[in-house]
Formats: sequence, C-alpha cells, structure tokens
Amino acid sequence: MPEHTFKINGKQVTVDVEDDVRLLWVLRDVLGITGPKYGCGINVCKACTSHINGKAFNPCSVQVKDIQPTDEVTTIEGLPATAGAELHPMQDAWLDLDVAQCGYCQPGQIMAAVAKVNETRRNGHEIDDADIDEIRNICRCGTYYRIRQAIQAGAQNM
Repeated sequence: MPEHTFKINGKQVTVDVEDDVRLLWVLRDVLGITGPKYGCGINVCKACTSHINGKAFNPCSVQVKDIQPTDEVTTIEGLPATAGAELHPMQDAWLDLDVAQCGYCQPGQIMAAVAKVNETRRNGHEIDDADIDEIRNICRCGTYYRIRQAIQAGAQNM
C-alpha cells in the first residue's frame, strides 16, 4: 500500500492507505482522531471541518493522496496547542455561553469560527455579522444564536 506522510496536530505521521481514501477516514479510523465528525461525506454539512495550513477545509472531501508531506492538518484535538493553552479561546467561549445542545457539529463549528476570525484579521478587520454569515456549518439543533455569540466572544480573546 502507498505511504502518505503529513503533519497532524503538530506531529509528523505516515500512514499506509490507498490513495483514494478520504482524509476523514484516515483521521478517524487509522489515527484514532475522532473530533472531526462524519455527517455527509460530500462537503455540505461541514461537521468534519478542520484546518489545513491554517485554513478551514473538510477532510471528508479530500483524498489522502492530495495531502502533501509539508501540509499541516489541525483538528479540534490540536486546536488548544495553537493558542498555547489548555483550551483555545473559542472553545472557552463555547463553554461560557453553553452553545452545544447535542454537540455533534460543535468541533466543526469551532474550527470554522477560528479559521474565519483568522481570515478576517489577515484581511485587516475584526469579524462582523457578514463574516459570520459566510460560515455554512449546519447545526441540526439550531443553536445558531448562541454560536454567533460565542464566535464574537471567542474572537475578542484570540
């Protein structure tokens, strides 16, 4: 089987899997990283949102052969380390505002929010309602109001 090497949550890994295996299955089934959730498998629900080289992406829609050895993948498990804390400020905001109901989509929601805050700052402004509207992660419980509040609160502490 082909070998694929990349960085995941700060550690270099090599996996033996076929080229066409989706990265989500490599993360969950091969590496045991279960934060990114399987929701749709077609890049729609975004429950699996993670970061690649600091930008949001959905590993359910990426084949492992498309991940380069120089790529750095970060999942919700590795997010606190990016802030040098036990929890990332966005995770703290989620807890403080009691965002989650079922919680299934929350890792993807948090990862998308962090990426969006970082993107807006790279573009020279703080996150606003229009930016938050661009985040298209689906929450079946409908906690969007609390999600919006948590994104704004988390951004203040990032």
